[in-house]
Amino acid sequence: MASLAITVVALLARFGFGSVALAMFAVGAGHVALRQINERQERGAILAYISLAVCYLMASWILVLTIAAVPSLVAQLFPGW
Repeated sequence: MASLAITVVALLARFGFGSVALAMFAVGAGHVALRQINERQERGAILAYISLAVCYLMASWILVLTIAAVPSLVAQLFPGW
């Protein structure tokens, strides 16, 4: 349940750098939650999988945006290059 809450907070703050850290933390919490769910035969696996999927999608999107920003950053740092 904690990983889902962290995922929601990361989604709400997706425009700041803090969302990257929250997404990474939520991925770790989601994996820990899945392991505990499997070990203890508890419910909540679907929420943990949804949380992991959302966080991995956020991480993928951030990676795409970072790669897309590199040419612009290089052009600003090295004009005429």
